[in-house]
Amino acid sequence: MFLAPGSSLTRWVSVSVRGLRGLSLFSSSESSSNWSKVVSDAEKIVGYPTSFMSLRCLLSDELSNVAMHVRKLVGTQHPLLNTARGFVYDSKNNLQMRGLIVLLLSKAAGPSHAASELLTKDMVSGIYPSQRNLAEITELIHTAFLVHRGIVNLKEWTVSDGPLKDMEFGNKMAVLSGDFLLANACTGLAELNDTKVVELISSAIADLVQGIYYENYYNVEDGLGDGVDTTPWEDQAFLSHGALLAKSCQAAMKLAKHDREAQRLAYLYGKHLSLGHKLNSDLQPFVKSRLGAMTSFSLSAAPVVFHRQIVGKEKWHQQLQEAKTLRNQLDYSKLLAAVKSEKGVSLAVDLCRYHSNRALEAIQAFPSSEARSALENIASAVNKF
Repeated sequence: MFLAPGSSLTRWVSVSVRGLRGLSLFSSSESSSNWSKVVSDAEKIVGYPTSFMSLRCLLSDELSNVAMHVRKLVGTQHPLLNTARGFVYDSKNNLQMRGLIVLLLSKAAGPSHAASELLTKDMVSGIYPSQRNLAEITELIHTAFLVHRGIVNLKEWTVSDGPLKDMEFGNKMAVLSGDFLLANACTGLAELNDTKVVELISSAIADLVQGIYYENYYNVEDGLGDGVDTTPWEDQAFLSHGALLAKSCQAAMKLAKHDREAQRLAYLYGKHLSLGHKLNSDLQPFVKSRLGAMTSFSLSAAPVVFHRQIVGKEKWHQQLQEAKTLRNQLDYSKLLAAVKSEKGVSLAVDLCRYHSNRALEAIQAFPSSEARSALENIASAVNKF
């Protein structure tokens, strides 16, 4: 069964996913404080706050003009406005995490034996200029896709979202702004003059597109088979949330002329950290919320996906029907209680811990240093709820 585009359940899934994009990784004050400290300490090691990483692009005349136009969306519910606010008020240190990881790995690995002495002299704070450029490119790509994901399906537009002409204008700005950032990233990528790195990051962009496509055409019955299999969820999550960081980490090692083993370990660290990060984010509504509280979550979140597999197709359909209100909308609290009553949440927690531990294992091969300790702290923080 595929959901009809105009059905109330489809609209609820869309709104739930849209709401989740604005959530912080850590919703509790204790976890948020711990994460902020870990990131702040890591930024000191690489030389400067990564919140300034893409400042050259963000302060360009072209994007300044875009910012002026985005002001027209004030008062509407267009997601582009929330995305813009997130960059200005990023108090939870989530938006620039990918660039920070690339810089920390670059510093932890240091210069390779194959690097010439002349190349080593160009290092600043133990990081090559090309690696810093790569970190900035990674953030620009991530930012571009964040902006693109803010495009609204106008078929689901309601009066409460704001004037239709403003929502249409917001979509145009989201497309143009995202394209502008992506074009700048591609230009910077070409300037690195490394075909292998270009190939890696290009494939990461392709993975992102494929992963987001799967998200947008998500079917509620996907994965409803016999038994519990986390692999399909992990594969999809890697495409949309892990490929960019994993391949950027590998590319950072390539730029410093490290061997294939170092590149492989860097890739594994980025992959497992990203999956742990995604699982932690998906788990927040289930591990922190109280029963009866209004909490937004996506039907494609890991605990829900695993819960569907555990209870089976028939019972899942029954729970969806029981969670519907008289207005044919889904009652968040009832569905939340149903998911928390089974083992989907604990399975997601275990999987998060698994990926956190795998990330820690991958980083152990690098020399002991402040940068490696920071990477260990970040992987451990992902494991806290």
